[in-house]
Amino acid sequence: MADNAKETRQRILLVDDDPNILRLVELYLTKEGFAVETAADGAKAVSMFKANPPHLMLLDVLLPGMDGWQVCREVRKISNIPIIMLTAKDETFDKVLGLELGADDYIVKPFEPKELIARIKAVIRRSAASEAPSKEISYPGLTVNITRYTVTFGGSSLEMPPKELEVLFFLASHPNQVFTREQLIEQVWGYDFFGENRTVDVHVMRLREKLNGCEAYGWQIKTVWRVGYKFSVNA
Repeated sequence: MADNAKETRQRILLVDDDPNILRLVELYLTKEGFAVETAADGAKAVSMFKANPPHLMLLDVLLPGMDGWQVCREVRKISNIPIIMLTAKDETFDKVLGLELGADDYIVKPFEPKELIARIKAVIRRSAASEAPSKEISYPGLTVNITRYTVTFGGSSLEMPPKELEVLFFLASHPNQVFTREQLIEQVWGYDFFGENRTVDVHVMRLREKLNGCEAYGWQIKTVWRVGYKFSVNA
């Protein structure tokens, strides 16, 4: 009976090379009802993930050997599970890089355990809300599937981090409608997002690089000066 109860709990893979943080965070997560597994280095984390994928990963950036960025890349090749980065650097570059690679949120050390728990629950809620029947949208030369997280452009498959794909899908779902950066953060990252508006600019910049030449198909992501962005479709 106890084993069955454990199986129904949401599992979190906690990755950090600081044993004190591992013990403290594991204690708080266990009290909140989560089942916790821990890893002290990146290679072990990837191995554990492939053997038994968790519901969420808490991932430190500075790890011995394979660092957190590399682990995030490897996980995103095979899964869209929520990832929260743990970092000792409160720098915009590090935050944006993590989000570019597909992390769902980040939290700077030292952090309050209550804040970490709140972030975890918020990300899990957003992840659960996004699990819906298959949704796909198509334009000439472009197909975006939000369920399988696939993008085809000009007849070729594109590699795209989850949040980047979600920005594209949301804009393409509302052709010729202008959205502010705040509205895009609210719709794609959710009310609980703690990041900065610049995150949207970086994602749009990456999308434009990958969708180079899209104007020939009659659509493009346009900047509306002093307002935001829109998925512009020729009439």
